[in-house]
Parts: sequence; C-alpha cells; structure tokens
Amino acid sequence: MTKPFEAVRITDRVYWVGAIDWGIREFHGYSTGRGTTYNAYLVLADTPTLIDTVKAPFRNELMSRIASVIDPGDIQTIVSNHSEMDHTGSLPGVIDAVSPERVVASPMGVKTIANHFPGLGIEISEVKDGETLSLGNTALTFYETRMLHWPDSMICHLAEEDVLFSQDAFGMHLASSERFDDELDPAVLGQEAAKYYANILLPFSSLVEKLLARVGELGLPIRLMAPDHGPVWRKDIGGILGSYAAWAAQRPTRKAVVAYDTMWQSTGLMARAIGDGLAAGGASVSLTPLRSNTRSDVATEVLDAGALVVGSPTMNGNLFPTVADLLVYLKGLKPRNLIGAAFGSYGWSGESVGQVAEALCGAGVELVEESVGVRYVPDAEALAGCRALGERVAARLASISGREG
Repeated sequence: MTKPFEAVRITDRVYWVGAIDWGIREFHGYSTGRGTTYNAYLVLADTPTLIDTVKAPFRNELMSRIASVIDPGDIQTIVSNHSEMDHTGSLPGVIDAVSPERVVASPMGVKTIANHFPGLGIEISEVKDGETLSLGNTALTFYETRMLHWPDSMICHLAEEDVLFSQDAFGMHLASSERFDDELDPAVLGQEAAKYYANILLPFSSLVEKLLARVGELGLPIRLMAPDHGPVWRKDIGGILGSYAAWAAQRPTRKAVVAYDTMWQSTGLMARAIGDGLAAGGASVSLTPLRSNTRSDVATEVLDAGALVVGSPTMNGNLFPTVADLLVYLKGLKPRNLIGAAFGSYGWSGESVGQVAEALCGAGVELVEESVGVRYVPDAEALAGCRALGERVAARLASISGREG
C-alpha cells in the first residue's frame, strides 16, 4: 500500500527518509525565506540503521517514509550525529515505535541527549573518534567534529557506498522536492549555502579548516555527501568543499557592505553618499538598509566582504534598535579580516555614532577612519564628506585586498 510520504532512494543501500518544512521562516535568529529540510537516512544493511531523526512535529512523516521501504520495527541501530532538537526532537517517539537494539552518539552527544530527554528508556552508547561500527555487510566509521557546530557534532562514513553523512556541515536551509544538488538551480544553492555558512558556521572557521585538512589526510572516498539540511551533494562535492575553504579563510576582498537604519532618511542619505564614494574608489558595494534586510542577510553579505561600514541615528541616547541587534549578532559570528567605519545623523546628543564604532571594534573590525556624525539633515558639504569617507575606505580596501591576494 502506498504510504502518505515515501522514501527517496539515494544509493542501493541508502534512502532519504527526512521531512520538508516548507513554511519555516525563522531559525533561531536566522531568516529562512526558502524553508528547510530535516534530513534523515535509512541504511539497508544486515543491521538496518537510521541516521538521525527529524524535528518533533514531523515524526509521522519520518515514520511513513521509513515504512515505505521496511517495517520500522526492523531498524536495529539509530545514529545521532547531532543532538540539536531539529534532529533529535522526534528521537524519543522513534525509539518507542522502533525499539532499536542500540542508539549511538558521540561522547558529548550521549550527555546532551540525556539532558534533553531524561528517562529515555534506552542507554545511549558512545562511539569514539575513528571508531568503526559493523552493520554486517557494511560499516560506519565515525569522526568527531566538535563545535561544528555543537560540542556533540560528528560525521560518519558508510563503507562500500562511499557516503559521508555530514550532519549540519555542508548543508543549507532550503525546502524543495528535489533531493540532489544537480536537480537545483546552482545560483540558489550557492546563495543558500553561503547564507548557512555565514550564520551558522562562521564562528568556527578555524575548526572548518582543520576538518577540511583532516578529510584530505584521511583520503575518504566520497561519492555522495548527505547533510542534515538541504540537498544531497552528488555532482559538485568539490565545489562545496572549495567554497567552505574560501569562506573559512575569510580573505578580504574589494567588497564593502554598508549596513544602516534611518529614522527620517538623514542616515540613509549619508549611506548612499558613502556607497557612491566606495564605488568611485573601485569597491564593489552592497547597501543593506535594515528596514528591508534581516541580520542574517547582512551576515551573508559580510561573508565575502573586506569592509563593513555601519550607520545609525541616535534614539534616546542610544543606537537605533535594529542596528544594535545587528552588531550584537555579528559580534557572535566573529568575522575576521574586516576594516570599517561608523556614521550617523543625530538631533542633539549623537551618542550612537561612537557606540557603533565601539561595537565594531568589539566585533574585531579594524576602524580605518574617524566616525562621521551629522546634525539633523546632511547638507551638500556633509554629503561630500560622506562620499570622501567612502573613497578613503575603498582606497584602504584596495591596498589590503591586493596585499592579501
């Protein structure tokens, strides 16, 4: 009998049995305009194995997809590569329905799952870094990837099929009925993969570099790379690995991001004049007004930039709330190798411009110009000064990006 939701065959032994979340538009502070998937994988081996589960509201969808291939009760092993609740939310219900012989996780994963679900009813077994687990006619080998992006994170490689189950690494938030990268628009893939890296993995870039180096040293054959969000990579595995290497390095480019909000368009006028100066100086410019861009949109633009210029009006002696939100968010993402400057208009006190400068420094941005503040509406002279600020930042950016390149 046809099931309401059916599995998608990935290889001779592996099926995608995850769920598609078409409607989600926010993921702990990160805007997800194209939705997401919660990927889980069924391995048909002598020991049938489930790799990860799904967010709690989608458990029935997961179980239906499994049942389209085998009796869920035949599953003997469940692997938890990552214990964040979008991958373990349905774990207790799946355990109750399946009664597996074992559930395995990394040493930190065992602790996290115990904290998430006290009284789970089954003891979670540790698998250590480099350990191989026999599934009878094939095997899984596990590699810890701590803080990519949780302390419990690990990946696993399926022998014979050469599938790397990469948990959150190399994924993206993208809902689609297509399961493979070569079935989707490359421009959409590039945009969403970059957005995912910028908003999830950027703070751990040094660990990403170590992971990429280790994967190279291990010489793992990878025919398919199966993350926990987004499509399975089967065509452009080299491309996504190369993109991660470039994003992790964060080498400055000649791109400048101007992020700002404005109350009565004065700071907006300043932003546009700065943008013109940047462009005149040879920079590639991205103006990102916070009225129409989220914090995660700005973070994505910053990923491949060399300069960040931030503007805010003063309200009640402080930064404008959207600008404060952005700067706190970016500080947590720990971008590297950025230069920048602060600007804004004000009515009488003007504290925000100095606060922006201080926040940029706190986020590791090197200030290359004095902050520019304008009382009330900028006149032609003030706007010319803003343009000149943009030109000077562009000149410094050209010098830095040329040296780095």
